Amino acid sequence: MKKVTKLGAVVLAALLTSSVTVATTAHAATCAKKTNVVMLGTIKTEIRDQFLAAVADYNKSQKCYTLKSVPGDSKLTFLQNVTPMYAAKNAPTIMYTLQEIPDMADKVMDWKGTTLAKLTPSGLLAAANVGGKQVGVPSTAEAFGLLYNKKVLDAAGITPASIKTRTDLEAAFKTLQAKGKKAIHFSAIWWSLGAHFTNIFHANSATTHEGRLAVLDSLAAGTKDLSADPVFKNWLATFDLLKKYNGSTANLTDTEYDASIADLASGDYGFLFQGNWTEPNLITAGAGTDFGIMPLPISTDAKAYGNDSIPVGVPGYFMIDKMQSTPEQRAGAIDFLTWLYTSKAGQHHVSDPTTKTGGGMGFIPVYAKWTVPPSTFMSKKIAEYVAANKTLEWINTYYPAGLQETVGKVSMQQYFTDKISATDLAKAIQDAWKGQVKTWRGVKK
Repeated sequence: MKKVTKLGAVVLAALLTSSVTVATTAHAATCAKKTNVVMLGTIKTEIRDQFLAAVADYNKSQKCYTLKSVPGDSKLTFLQNVTPMYAAKNAPTIMYTLQEIPDMADKVMDWKGTTLAKLTPSGLLAAANVGGKQVGVPSTAEAFGLLYNKKVLDAAGITPASIKTRTDLEAAFKTLQAKGKKAIHFSAIWWSLGAHFTNIFHANSATTHEGRLAVLDSLAAGTKDLSADPVFKNWLATFDLLKKYNGSTANLTDTEYDASIADLASGDYGFLFQGNWTEPNLITAGAGTDFGIMPLPISTDAKAYGNDSIPVGVPGYFMIDKMQSTPEQRAGAIDFLTWLYTSKAGQHHVSDPTTKTGGGMGFIPVYAKWTVPPSTFMSKKIAEYVAANKTLEWINTYYPAGLQETVGKVSMQQYFTDKISATDLAKAIQDAWKGQVKTWRGVKK
């Protein structure tokens, strides 16, 4: 049995916590004038409307700060968006990212001593601690894998728990097709391929954290031959399987995400490779239907490491600028995020998908003293995997900035659309990694 991870224990504790006193927010009683606080983005575009509903409620809840979200260009990376803003002396006060944390460490404030930092278990702070400075605090825990439409699988007599190998998965796909359904919507969108699907390989590449980082070391050194790696071969065979049974037309544009949601919710598809961030949208599109999550097995051996587990991790951290913001703006940024994660109203926006303001974000809480635990079918399934110690690491947390874009937008999409061979794909991934600075080992660029 795998040891329970720090993240797994934290998520489980948060999911099961109830009837705890909520920490008070940092609302200022009085202020000389109202301060505008700008945030770049809305955490995720998928929950944009839900996040903006929370912002609207926050702005009404106090008289000292006005929080405003600026969207940025969705076609550009975080650094491509934020770098010109800094150059123009117009940096956002609140920023949200993951792989780019080392790049931003010298520009943002230290969260040590704040309410949110104190409520966050140390295991979840580690990825945003740079040189002893706590440069960010987490948004949520997320999981990804094979999502499924429970009604469709029930009608076809398919039990997710019985799918333990790639062979079992193909049998389920064939059963769905025999019932007149499409097996899976396998999304060609770059971030799904570059961040999440590649993580399936890296999370399974070794049975220990150190072993997985060693794989990144060898890729950066240019000594790793992916074509000869048995786990990579299994991962590639799974890639091929999902392509073979994909019921959707490859769509490389941003409209692909909404299309994948619509397909799974429609009742015409059994599976979708995605994450629990889709649940609010799925619940809206497929009212009255439960949507679950299960592992994506990449081996034909039921006992192979990772076959029975789902990746669970922190998708991003909030950072607050210290270079171009005023003390009042930083205070407002802290106040908003503290309200969001500690007040009852904010917590409903974070984890409850049925709030009266158009639906919450459906996040899994990771902060202590949480009083609004998620209650949806998918969240409960994630809790079951966490409780059973069946979670995989998010190695994509350690990808160098821009790596997932390079791999996802170029080589992975080319292989998806049959423009390059398996050998070409392996070489392209190796080339993208070769020479990368080992930020996952604390090496500075």
